[in-house]
Amino acid sequence: MKILIAEDDDMSRRLLQKTLERAGYEVQAVENGRLAQDELCRSDGPRLALLDWEMPEVDGPGVCRAVRAREEKAYVYMIFLTSKESSDDKVAGLRSGADDYLTKPFNAEELKARLRTGMRILHLEDRLVEAREEMRFKATHDGLTGLWNRGVIMELLTRELVRSQRENSSTAILLCDIDHFKSVNDTYGHPVGDEVLREVAKRLLASVRSYDFVGRYGGEEFIVVLNNCDPTSALGRAEQMREAIAGREVITKGAPLHVTMSVGLLRSVDWPSRSADSCLNEVDAALYAAKAGGRNCVRVALPGEVAAISPGATPEKVHGRR
Repeated sequence: MKILIAEDDDMSRRLLQKTLERAGYEVQAVENGRLAQDELCRSDGPRLALLDWEMPEVDGPGVCRAVRAREEKAYVYMIFLTSKESSDDKVAGLRSGADDYLTKPFNAEELKARLRTGMRILHLEDRLVEAREEMRFKATHDGLTGLWNRGVIMELLTRELVRSQRENSSTAILLCDIDHFKSVNDTYGHPVGDEVLREVAKRLLASVRSYDFVGRYGGEEFIVVLNNCDPTSALGRAEQMREAIAGREVITKGAPLHVTMSVGLLRSVDWPSRSADSCLNEVDAALYAAKAGGRNCVRVALPGEVAAISPGATPEKVHGRR
């Protein structure tokens, strides 16, 4: 593991560096507190540190306070090596953010033992962070496809609609449903159906920009939110996504399957000041029209009508709902 030594005395720094290198550590040595602070505050900086108390520019406690002031960064285990021996000094050092305190002259074996303690604590901290991130991911993502789950995609959609209304921009909402998905499960089994769902999710993600949102709405339905989407290009974007699914077979363990998707599309500029739930009601009606219109096509929700875009056909209008 990489360890930082901050010691202004050249001879002490060299001696400490050799001791730790012989113990198997990768050592980075600096001669003042400012350099130590800069290195420890880096996102990829050392996780272990030995700090002298009295150093030029920034003293040891100052370095500790700066490191502890960082937010959402990996924990750094810091030990003071100092000639200060009073209880008040030890308390002050620990209050500044240090994890341990060792007075000079130090015993090399004791120092290595304390560093091993620090490594165990860092390992435990890493495991806790991993567990927290895993719980956070499970709470926000669909377990099968890895997309945003229904709760999160609805929250993101609500925020995006509020933002687009405030900034007078347009958001496109796509409600996508895999055609005849039940027959896939009935014919090939649910494991193959799961393969299809994962592949559709993968293709949808590959069809959007990094700042767009894709979520699993439930079953074989997906929501795509295109942020800052030019209303004149929304139809083309939806058609590209439909073609990304229909354009090539999905290779599964059961058989190569030709999968298609029906799409309902809503542009927020056509439905100003509508809530997310209200917009979803309208785009759901457009999806229903796509299913009724033969599937594997896009229908656009417009006030009073639903516009149809069929593969290879000229856009037409069919009756929708008000």
